[in-house]
Amino acid sequence: MIELLLFLIMLFIVAIISLKIDKLPISPQMIFIFAGILSGWFFTGYVDIKEPPISTTLFLIAEIALVLVLFTDASRVPLKDLRTNNLPPRLLSIGLILTIILGVVLATLIFTDLTFWEAAIIGVVLAPTDAALGQIVVKNKGIPLKIREALEIESGLNDGLVVPFLLVFISIGMAAETFSPTGYFIKVALEQIGLGVLAGLVVGLLGSWLVIKSRDKSWITSEYQRIAFLVLAIISFIVADEMGGSGFIAAFVGGLAAGYITQDAGKVLMDFAETEGQFLNLTVFFILGIVIVGLLPHITWQVILYVILSLTVIRMLPVAISLIGTKINWDTALFMGWFGPRGLASVVLTSYALERLTTFPGKDTFILVVFITVLVSVVAHGVTALPLSKIYSQRNQ
Repeated sequence: MIELLLFLIMLFIVAIISLKIDKLPISPQMIFIFAGILSGWFFTGYVDIKEPPISTTLFLIAEIALVLVLFTDASRVPLKDLRTNNLPPRLLSIGLILTIILGVVLATLIFTDLTFWEAAIIGVVLAPTDAALGQIVVKNKGIPLKIREALEIESGLNDGLVVPFLLVFISIGMAAETFSPTGYFIKVALEQIGLGVLAGLVVGLLGSWLVIKSRDKSWITSEYQRIAFLVLAIISFIVADEMGGSGFIAAFVGGLAAGYITQDAGKVLMDFAETEGQFLNLTVFFILGIVIVGLLPHITWQVILYVILSLTVIRMLPVAISLIGTKINWDTALFMGWFGPRGLASVVLTSYALERLTTFPGKDTFILVVFITVLVSVVAHGVTALPLSKIYSQRNQ
């Protein structure tokens, strides 16, 4: 109970000085992850994320948060901008695929005790970026609109796009550890992807159409319109799950469908992203801080090396390659490559992989690498977001 009290006190303090925090080189996520570390150090002690109740609690909160964020972020993506801004398609195709490949290759080379599929899951889980951790950058009007749009669209879509890759590698792992034919599990993964897409499309399109009709007839208030869209996110997830599909993919596709049908769905859900969504996000980071306390003594040079590479070479090189031919200068390529913070999606996908794989020999290394990468990312990107944004905007005026 003391941990809950500390969290609520920190939340209240951050709330009443939030405008001041926006002007400092720190982020709310940084504050809460360190509050969690202090709570774990002085009160909670060692907790095992692989065992209940912490595993259940973290996964439940993080899963709800990611489902809502996937739906909300996808609904807010201005799909028409993909036709006028050529950067997001490059980042989400060439950039994302190369990031996954490079992450998998380097994980395989550095963590020699892991199997290929275990290293592959590390590479996939650490590929998506966190939109919430990049708000200082995308809100800075001194940065060209095209660059801000590209980073925001990328972070809003790449978490949903990595889920199919994760499902495939989890399937390979399940086949390897149960000595079963890989083809069967790959087929199951493809079915999950397909059913997830189907559920998301049906719920997103039908639900959004009903919201539009209700709004045209003046049957729905603005408050309940927001509730209706949030409910669609959860329905997408549950329907897909009941069908045997991926709930995460369903929420992501459902959000895209809602944004396409209801042009202002993203605006309607903006309040959620800035209130309830932020509350869930900070809760996850606080719990993550508690968990990290028990991981700190086990950090190795291999983990440190991969963390550094994950936040630099594995992210920045693919981004630079994806931007070749766009007339983007090297300053901008480096700036966009650096601001790829890891956060909520990586934490949730880690919990998801652990839940799906009953046999996971390298899970201790997997958890350590992902969570320490998120910790370092929260600090590094939180500290540098404000000053580097100012320097970049001044150099490109």
